[in-house]
Amino acid sequence: MNLKKINEDLKEALIENGITEATELQLETFSPIKSGADLVIQGGKKTGKTTAMVVNVIHKLKEPFQESPRALILVNDKPMLLEVLELFELYNKKNKLRVFGTHDKTDLDEDKNLISLGIDVLVGTPNKLNQMFSSAGFNVNTLQVIHFDDIDVLLKNRHESVIMRLMESIQKGQRVFFCNKITERVEILADNIMKDPVFLEMDE
Repeated sequence: MNLKKINEDLKEALIENGITEATELQLETFSPIKSGADLVIQGGKKTGKTTAMVVNVIHKLKEPFQESPRALILVNDKPMLLEVLELFELYNKKNKLRVFGTHDKTDLDEDKNLISLGIDVLVGTPNKLNQMFSSAGFNVNTLQVIHFDDIDVLLKNRHESVIMRLMESIQKGQRVFFCNKITERVEILADNIMKDPVFLEMDE
């Protein structure tokens, strides 16, 4: 894949799955995401937003390490969760990061027990993640990056207050919004939970 200095194990997995050329969005956002800046990234359908998100998480974390998650990904619902987990299944085979998904219908106690065994990436819906992080004993200090897949959809579905509460409990970590369109609500939320956000708009 034509991304500069991409993790070799990740590169091999991408090639094995037929991905040899990055989309424009993936090319233009790879370095900004690597820089650690807080970002708002706009891209239409088929620009590769979700793949860009997964690829950058794998590239950043590289390999299993410690018990608590280092990356958090917020998704709108179970179907989106399954899509993200499927991409990790494809591209994470050589890096072997421990990825766990949770949504509104999963059992909280069972989720916490499984997470306690050690994970690197936690993917979930806002309500379940807020419920999980509000309970005692969950370490958020290890989080290095928080990605929001289709933040405009999350806001449209009235998750704003839950996201605000969740982010109040997470002081550290790069924040990255992926969206179909940078709306006024997206801009307001970015100003509220990000530090000097950078806005990147990609054509379809």
